[in-house]
Amino acid sequence: MPGCWRCSPSACARRCGHWPDGDARAFDAIIGRRRQILAMLTAEKNRLGFALEPVQPGIRKHIRWLERQLADVERDLDDRVRASPVWQAKHELLLGAPGVGPNLARTLIAELPELGRLSHKKIAALVGIAPFPRDSGLWRGRRSSWGGRAPVRAALYMSTWSATKWNPAIRAYYQRLRARGKPPQVAMVACMRKLLTILNAMVRDGQPWDPTIPIDRLCLQHSC
Repeated sequence: MPGCWRCSPSACARRCGHWPDGDARAFDAIIGRRRQILAMLTAEKNRLGFALEPVQPGIRKHIRWLERQLADVERDLDDRVRASPVWQAKHELLLGAPGVGPNLARTLIAELPELGRLSHKKIAALVGIAPFPRDSGLWRGRRSSWGGRAPVRAALYMSTWSATKWNPAIRAYYQRLRARGKPPQVAMVACMRKLLTILNAMVRDGQPWDPTIPIDRLCLQHSC
């Protein structure tokens, strides 16, 4: 999947003249459709909570239809992953990390093909979770993150939230940051960066998640 680290797969054609292969573009489009269906499902379920009785049957019918569409889309994604030995290997490698589920693994495959090819700083900047200074003259502002690939960032956030509960290494890192007085959101973004850095190193080296390696040693090993 050719391209450059600055662009999303779809934007790369416009900016740099690169196109991902047809299979990758199709996979990316199906991932996007899944997000749309999930957004419609959330909207309809919220709407049902406030709807008057006469319109509730129609909303429920639409929810059932959207749920069937979602199941079809996820089945299609799974079939496409299994059809590609490269994608299947990367998918299984990513799923080995506690907290990483099928949604993040598919999203990384489709929308972050640079994973494993860039440094930890560049991959974090690409996703939009690298801290940038907000300075002006002698004034020094709080470092913040912005930009990047929002779909990847959203999927990574949900997986990191899960990892802070079920991944011993990420949970310990989060608790350590909170004990040092970091606000919850700042600690969460730092954990997102840490998890992405580790996944980047895993894909780069073809190395499965190893729970016996302390996170600090793992990050030192891979220059986190």
